Amino acid sequence: MNDVVIRTAIPADLEPLADLCFALWPESPRAEHRQELIAILLGQNPSTLPLIHFVAEAPGGNLIGFLEAGLRSHADCCDVSHPVGYIEGWYVNEPWRRRGAGRLLVQAAEQWARAHGCREMASDSLIENALSENAHLALGYEVVGRSILYRKIL
Repeated sequence: MNDVVIRTAIPADLEPLADLCFALWPESPRAEHRQELIAILLGQNPSTLPLIHFVAEAPGGNLIGFLEAGLRSHADCCDVSHPVGYIEGWYVNEPWRRRGAGRLLVQAAEQWARAHGCREMASDSLIENALSENAHLALGYEVVGRSILYRKIL
């Protein structure tokens, strides 16, 4: 995967990054992703904890993937005495999967988390998302729990 460059997203990445976010999270409109990214890419993160976007850039300059990482004060099954790096979102376009871009994105996020004092990196995915589970396992992540979410309309 020597031909893909992993770097921190910049404001000029707004439109293609919004497209990638929409591909991962289609339940939210593309315009909503774009609006959220504007502040983040300009360094005006609305959260109190750091958040960063790494992008995978193919030869020719097209963005083919991204990883959104953040810091959390805690995460399920992690040591509560240290902040935790968290993979908030991770996506690679279908033709580029299983070629190393996802691994490089995760490695960049893990390095960023270490630089912020983290000793652990955590993530989550939907229970039925076998593709995500297999990708995490291939990178050395372990399943530490499973959840079922409940609600009741009042």
